[in-house]
Amino acid sequence: MNKIAIVFTGGTFSMRIDDKTGGAVPFFLGEQLLEKIPAAKNLADIEIVNFGNYPGPHMTPEKMFELTKIIRKLVQRNDIHGVIVTHGTDTLEETAYFLDLSVDTQKPIVVIGAMKTSSEPDWDGPRNMIDAIHICNEPNSRGMGALVCLNGEINAASEVTKTHTEDLETFHSLDFGALGFVEKGRVIFNRLPRKLEKIVTDKINPNVDLIKVYAGMNEKFFKFSADSDADGLVIEAMGVGNVPPKAFEGIKYALSKNIPVVLTSRCPAGETLDIYGYPGAGKWLKKAGVIFSEYLNGQKARIKLIIALGKTNDKQKLEKLFS
Repeated sequence: MNKIAIVFTGGTFSMRIDDKTGGAVPFFLGEQLLEKIPAAKNLADIEIVNFGNYPGPHMTPEKMFELTKIIRKLVQRNDIHGVIVTHGTDTLEETAYFLDLSVDTQKPIVVIGAMKTSSEPDWDGPRNMIDAIHICNEPNSRGMGALVCLNGEINAASEVTKTHTEDLETFHSLDFGALGFVEKGRVIFNRLPRKLEKIVTDKINPNVDLIKVYAGMNEKFFKFSADSDADGLVIEAMGVGNVPPKAFEGIKYALSKNIPVVLTSRCPAGETLDIYGYPGAGKWLKKAGVIFSEYLNGQKARIKLIIALGKTNDKQKLEKLFS
């Protein structure tokens, strides 16, 4: 059997209902969780790595980078065939994309989670784990970047997002669709990821703010971010990449402080483009020096800028990394 490393980080996958509070809390470690999924041991030679027991909202870029270093070492080992990461779903897409950019390997990396706790009769953790093992065992999974698999659907870490607060079918690639699926142990790929890229660096810069634009917005939050010494700024703009006129003044203020500004859309799907020419529109933003991020959503653009700033502060190089 192939040797697969499973890195347990916590999340709902590891949770049970607490008798005192009545709420779900992290509880089980890797060894205990695998005892609840006995079929897993029949599919692979499993090596357990207990990274932590963090709820999704407790994950940080620093923890993601620490996780990256562990996985880099794992995939360098000749005996490791692939890596599975269990993770809280609230920040799963951010950690998966962090790994996608930061770990340069042909070996499969599959990030999974659960929408139900182990205390519930319809706990989805076991199925997601079994599916992830099948993906790691599938030769066609090599060279696909980091993958996300829940509810039998395989998505690229660079494309997927959480779309529903509690539905089992919450993770989708809204622009391009799933890469494939797992059905009764069979792994079917329909396409390759749209983009595979790596930004391998020995450091990161998490001091990046994310601001969402709204109707009637002024320059206040942009100026506050700039004056608070942010090293980068990601903006979720309207439509294809437009902001109110006063917000545009705030963006120009941040740019005057030599802070790189990356533009995404607050729309759940679609790319950013400089096609409008009125004040605050894409043409003005592009001319001012704002970096357009194509199809990335705000949280992923922030992850990319955090990693990119660990490699360079040069505006032209940053723009090239995002283009």
